[in-house]
Amino acid sequence: MTRLSVNINKIATLRNSRGGTMPSVTEAAIRCQLFGAEGITVHPRPDERHIRYADTRELRPLVTTEFNIEGYPDPKFIELVLQVHPEQVTLVPDSPDAITSNAGWDTIKNAAFLKEVAGKFKQGGIRVSLFVGTNINMIEGAALVGADRVELYTEPYATEFPDNPEKAIRPFVLAAQAAEKYGLGLNAGHDLSLENLRYFDQHIPNLLEVSIGHALIADALYLGLEETIKRYRECLKKDKG
Repeated sequence: MTRLSVNINKIATLRNSRGGTMPSVTEAAIRCQLFGAEGITVHPRPDERHIRYADTRELRPLVTTEFNIEGYPDPKFIELVLQVHPEQVTLVPDSPDAITSNAGWDTIKNAAFLKEVAGKFKQGGIRVSLFVGTNINMIEGAALVGADRVELYTEPYATEFPDNPEKAIRPFVLAAQAAEKYGLGLNAGHDLSLENLRYFDQHIPNLLEVSIGHALIADALYLGLEETIKRYRECLKKDKG
């Protein structure tokens, strides 16, 4: 079964919009795990507009499943990750002002940089995943710089899925096959939802983990957090076709 990691950034966004401590990101993480999530993901950004660096440190002892920290590997981020020591770090190529991750790494152009950064984390015993698109050369490049996994950027799939699911999934199947060929574990995330997750999971071989935040937290406003996590996990239980 593919693991579900819940990205709790949007909980922090809601808290920060009013100030104070409500809703609590630590309580959200505890409850997500209690309700069946197999991981917690956070993506601290330089301006701390949602998850803060302090939140990340507070969460470490409370995440008893798998802690995944996403972010651009600037010196401050590297220091944070090495200090907090999550099970996984997911490196994204976002600029500091990016609203959300919207592209994967060029692992060839940035090979030297990524190899150095990945080496630091792996030396510290932290699994390294690189956020990539479906370009096979970039997936091969991820293997060459020493990544353990790649996370496929699934917004293009989510956009095309309502009109043509078969066409939407095709490049991701090929990307998954390439990841296996190059010895990489496979994660996925971005705009996966209750509408498109089951189909994605059924058709992608060797998918280990999906990281979902925006859609899941939005669904929780209507369904409740426990019921929402239950439904997302149900999407990941079907046999792959």
